[in-house]
Parts: sequence; structure tokens; C-alpha cells
Amino acid sequence: MSANDLPDRTGFPPTPSHVGLPGWYPELLDSVAGRITAGRQRATGAVNRELVLSYWAIGRDILDRQEQEGYGTRVIDRLSADLKGRFPDAKGFSPRNLKYMRKFAEAWPDPAVVQGTLAQLPWWSQIALMEKLHDPEQRLWYAAEAIEAGWSRDILALQIDLKLHDRKGRAITNFAGTMPPADSDMAQQATKDPYVFDFLDLTERSRERELETGLVEHVGKFLLELGQGFAFVGRQVRLEVDGEEFYCDLLFYHLKLRRYVVIELKAVKFEPGFLGQLGMYMAAVDDLLAHPTDEPTIGLMLCKGKNDVVAEWALRGYSSPIGVSDWTTAISTALPDDLASSLPSIEEIEAELSDPSSSQTDNSDTTD
Repeated sequence: MSANDLPDRTGFPPTPSHVGLPGWYPELLDSVAGRITAGRQRATGAVNRELVLSYWAIGRDILDRQEQEGYGTRVIDRLSADLKGRFPDAKGFSPRNLKYMRKFAEAWPDPAVVQGTLAQLPWWSQIALMEKLHDPEQRLWYAAEAIEAGWSRDILALQIDLKLHDRKGRAITNFAGTMPPADSDMAQQATKDPYVFDFLDLTERSRERELETGLVEHVGKFLLELGQGFAFVGRQVRLEVDGEEFYCDLLFYHLKLRRYVVIELKAVKFEPGFLGQLGMYMAAVDDLLAHPTDEPTIGLMLCKGKNDVVAEWALRGYSSPIGVSDWTTAISTALPDDLASSLPSIEEIEAELSDPSSSQTDNSDTTD
């Protein structure tokens, strides 16, 4: 007798046994579980959408009244207290959050924009966009990137700090002449220039092996910097060519492009001769590792500096898709400290959303 067949002494019905179930049952289970997961995701998305739209509407009401009647003294503070009294169980109406609602409505006067892209982002991501960026086009660009990649608020803030909009798709490549248009556009957008490895502790004398070791030790952060779609295959991947052994620095696979990506690292300025070795590695990966349905391998050369014209001319002699980018450990044009530090923590925002009375009044804006 199996354990499932023993009488249940707890008073609860026993769990049915898997014995005797039809062969298609696991498929049914996966299908139902998938529908439940999708339903929960849609429900969460709908709740977030309604929250963002209601916050915009509240901010619009406050803004319209103040534009019509003039700014009163501490109106926001009084409104927060009265809302707490009228709706004791209400969440998210602290003085600071009400000011964010007003700022949100002021930043996006067109409700169509809010109902479209922005309604897909959590409220704390909206705050990051407002605090860290002033240009509406840049805000929308980062919003779209965050939605596509599924960034958290902290990752969104990091990408803004690292000036992703100035770096994405900027590598010097020959993709346009070596790949189909659709693939070349996607591959180009998958590049950056420069790549920022701010999570590494390197010196000016660091060599390629130290750079490579650091990137592998922090592979999660490295993948974040590479962007969506990259899967790590290996480091110093052995390639045997006619009895000789070669080792490529880093090997990735891009899930959307359906291609291997060979990355070679240099701790010195780019030289045209570097491309010959990279091209050989790419050919070996195509012949030794790639599946017949895979597209030709892409090469990416990351150097400590380059002359863009020299890189462009060097790439003209290659029929395989190759990109050349710089790498650095810091972005010199980071945000000013006073702006970067103004973003409230997730804990602060969640505390205000869960209990308005738990947060002190924000006195940074005393005139409402």
C-alpha cells in the first residue's frame, strides 16, 4: 500500500495518487499552470495600470486647482491629512507622494502618453524617470527600454546614470554590409560604445586576463551590461583547428539573433591586426560549435580606446560581422551628486504607499 492510499488522520482529503493517470496529464498540468501564471501577470499589470492612471488624475486635479486659484500654504500637507481621515485604510497619500503625483501630471500633460507606455511601469520607476531625467524624449526612451527588458527601478536608475541612451547601438561595425537588414539592425542595437564595467576594480596596468577574470566573476553584471538576449557559454573556450589549439576569451550565444558571439578583450588601444585573430575564432566557432540552423557568428572586439576612422577602415576588409567598441570602468559624464542622490529608496516609497502616517512630511517643497 502506498503512502497516498493510507487513511488520512488529519480530517483533510488525501492527495490523489499520480498512479494510473493518463500520459497527457503532465501536459495538462503545465497548460493550466501557465494560464494561472499569465492570469496573475495580467491582473498585476491591470492593478498597476489603474494605480498609475489614478495617480496621474489626482496630480492633474491638484495642478489644475493650483493653476486656477494660485498656490496656497501647505495645501498638500492638509490634503494628505484629510484624505487619511476620510479614507483610514487608504495607502499612498503621504505629502511627498502627492507632490510626486502633481509632478507626474505636470511632466506628462498628454493623457494618451500616460495611458500608453507609462502605464506599464510601476510607480517607483515613474519616480526614477522624473527625478533623474528632465527631457521627455529621454524619459520615454528609458521607459520603453525598461518595459522591454523588465528592469527593476534600481536597474533603471543605474542605466540612466550610465548614460545608456548615449551608448546603445554605437559600436563601429560592418553589420550593415554583412548581415540581412533585419538582423543587422537588431545586432547593431545589441552593441554599446563604450561598454562600462564599473563593477571591476582594475588599474591602468591591468592585463586582458585580469579583465576577463573580473568579468566572469561578475558574469551577472556583465550580462546586464551586454543587454537582453545574451547567454554566457564559456571563458577560454577551446577550439581545435587541424591539430592546433586556440582559446577565445569569451563566448556567448544571442537568443534573438540565433548566433554565437565571440568577444575578445584588449587592455590596449585598438589595432587593425587584432581582427585577424578574432576572424579565425569566429570561423572556428561556425564550423566546430554552431548548429546547422544557427546564423553566422558575430565578433565583438572590446579595446581600451580606439580611433573610430581606423576601426571603420579595418572592418572594410572583412565579410564576417564584426563590431569594435571601447570599454571603460566609469562614465565621466555621470549625473551630479545632488541629482543622483535625490532618488528616494524603494523602502521609503513602499513605506509611504503602505501607511501614509509612517512618513514624515517632505519639507523640500514648502510652498504648494
